[in-house]
Amino acid sequence: MYYVYCLKCSDNRTYIGCTDDLKDRLDRHQKGNVPATKNRLPIKLISYFAFSNKYTAFNFEKYLKSGSGRAFLKKHDIISLT
Repeated sequence: MYYVYCLKCSDNRTYIGCTDDLKDRLDRHQKGNVPATKNRLPIKLISYFAFSNKYTAFNFEKYLKSGSGRAFLKKHDIISLT
């Protein structure tokens, strides 16, 4: 499975990523091994989406990082408006 996940960081901003091993990836975030979030710890998993197809997962991650994708997350109360 491939996972697209959304984290809430200590600066109240979100981080969206994609992985094939969600538990390991979250551990790496928590330990500060991911440059994009190491200065924004602690992080909290908000939600994740599972896909059987790698390319569908990466395309969904790309969509969520776009303006329309952020609007989708806000509309469905997955992330807050702040």
